[in-house]
Amino acid sequence: MDSDTQITAPRAQEPWIVLRVIAVVGIVLSLFHLYAAGVQPLGLFFQRPIHLGFILVLCFLIYPVWGRGQARGPLGWAIDGTLIAASILVGAWLPINIDTIANQIFPRSIDVWAGILTIFVVLEGARRAVGLGMTIIGAVFIAYAFAGSRGELPFLADWMPGIMNHRGYSLERVASQMTLGAEGIFGIPLGVAATFVFIFVLFGAFLEVTGAGKFFIDLAYAATGKQRGGPAKAAVIASAGMGSISGSAIANVVTTGAFTIPLMKKLGYRPAQAGGIEAAASTGGQIMPPLMGAGAFLMSEFTRVPYVDIVLVSIFPAILYFGAVYLLVHIAAVKQGMTGLSSEELPSVRAVLAGGWHFLLPLVALVWLLVAGYSPMRVGFYAIAAIIAAASARALWVFFANGPTAGGFVALCQRGVALTLQALELGARNAVAVSMACAVAGIIVGVVGLTGLGLKFSAMMIAFSGGNIVLALLLVLLASLILGMGLPVTAAYIVLIILVGPALTQEFGIPLLIAHLVVFWYSQDSNVTPPVALAGFAGAAIAGSKPMETSVQAWKYAKGLYLIPLFMVFNEEIILGGPLPLVIWSGLIAIIALVGFAAALEGFLWRTMPLWSRALMVPGVVAIFWPSLTVEVAGVALILGLLALNWWGSKADTSPRAADPA
Repeated sequence: MDSDTQITAPRAQEPWIVLRVIAVVGIVLSLFHLYAAGVQPLGLFFQRPIHLGFILVLCFLIYPVWGRGQARGPLGWAIDGTLIAASILVGAWLPINIDTIANQIFPRSIDVWAGILTIFVVLEGARRAVGLGMTIIGAVFIAYAFAGSRGELPFLADWMPGIMNHRGYSLERVASQMTLGAEGIFGIPLGVAATFVFIFVLFGAFLEVTGAGKFFIDLAYAATGKQRGGPAKAAVIASAGMGSISGSAIANVVTTGAFTIPLMKKLGYRPAQAGGIEAAASTGGQIMPPLMGAGAFLMSEFTRVPYVDIVLVSIFPAILYFGAVYLLVHIAAVKQGMTGLSSEELPSVRAVLAGGWHFLLPLVALVWLLVAGYSPMRVGFYAIAAIIAAASARALWVFFANGPTAGGFVALCQRGVALTLQALELGARNAVAVSMACAVAGIIVGVVGLTGLGLKFSAMMIAFSGGNIVLALLLVLLASLILGMGLPVTAAYIVLIILVGPALTQEFGIPLLIAHLVVFWYSQDSNVTPPVALAGFAGAAIAGSKPMETSVQAWKYAKGLYLIPLFMVFNEEIILGGPLPLVIWSGLIAIIALVGFAAALEGFLWRTMPLWSRALMVPGVVAIFWPSLTVEVAGVALILGLLALNWWGSKADTSPRAADPA
């Protein structure tokens, strides 16, 4: 769901028969998931392999061997046809042979060969749908499993540090680990993609097709457009709502940015600034409850914390992030003397709500069902049913209000069926990349479990950091940035938490849920951090600005992505709870710290801040993050004092005496 390579409409070069096959396969896959979510749940060794088989078939149909937009030709079709047939075999092998496989002590040769085929098609599918980086990482982990005195590639052991050495494993053992149980490809990552993630991707597709996306964007404009920097603030609010549903920062940028970036430029924001603001806001959508891309579902599976609890504890940090972006946007607007849009240029809140209030009902139903304790998969099913019911009821209301006719009713039904099929196909398409990423992530999980790499990586991390928790978190941040250059957010989070999670929790004492939240937040940074800022590049394309300049702006506006996880670590009561006064204090100082940081970063709040004031603000922010109440109080006092001076100075600037010295 959180792929940074969100699938768009197929290229026109594809023959119509291929487009029809893609549509049919996608619709059947979506119906299969609706059946499993709302009618008859399936066992994991049925649900996951069947899901993977469908996804692989779609992948090889949508992404030709020579690249998208290139004609396949006879050789291309021979290759892709073979891979499609192999994908069908991969999806059917485990469900058909599950009784035999479950009752045997040693795997049959044919099962091993089926496993090798599964690994190969998964790596090739990931190369096409996600990128070469994901495939290379998967292949490196498999090579690592073979590296050792008893492995298939013993010579590789000589290239590894002593702590990384292990005994090595045979082809039969690795293939079995990857494909004949729930520890490899068919493990937790693919399980989450094949259940919760798919159903909510499908929910997002229904929202998009029925026009809910435009409704939420228009509502954000109507609410904020008259304020200073209104379109930029609307971008922040719209991205908060749409980002969680779309599951992709890039998809969020191109969806909301198509409206917000041109208006920001019209208002006076520089092109790079407009693209950067949209990229930072869109990245925040991935940490915004209730969906948080795919992160909340994965976190729930890994930590065994109920999904609804993860959603609830993530609300305040997400508000802090968007509050920081909103404040930076406001400061930039005031510094540049911007005004808001006129009433004539904006939709009215009343008109927007009148035309789309029914889109709020599925979201209310979704939240209510989650709080009521329904499983996320069942909640997704009912949310889809709710959006279909709401859109149908609205269409019928308009139909009867405008004078019903038999021909009109037939046309209405045809349009309803067409939109439903379009949503079913779109949901399947949008799930391809994230499912492929999760399948390769399963390979990584399987190798880590087989070789004990997680504990070894933890030992290396402790050695490099010298036991200092701040240095350890800095190492996690650097690792997430490097991984994010080649992996989508979900995959980066899975790889990182497997490798560094044990060290963060066992050696540094960070609570399990906070460790997962920190790693998940840091996994977003490749969207906004140069030199590879994927959401920033998407914003630059729309804004017509230089990609690197836009990425620097996105990095600046997304600073909360780095600070808020640190605050979680040193003030864990804002996540885990505690005495009410302590929770309130922690929440209050977090807000003060982010306001102070934003003011120091921009050098402005109510008026321009002198350099000495900005320099003093930095130790005040650091003090608030210090795990000592005395130091925190001193930091708060320093920041509030500097902010008070800034406010007082602005009042003096606007007083009659200051305006007219005579």
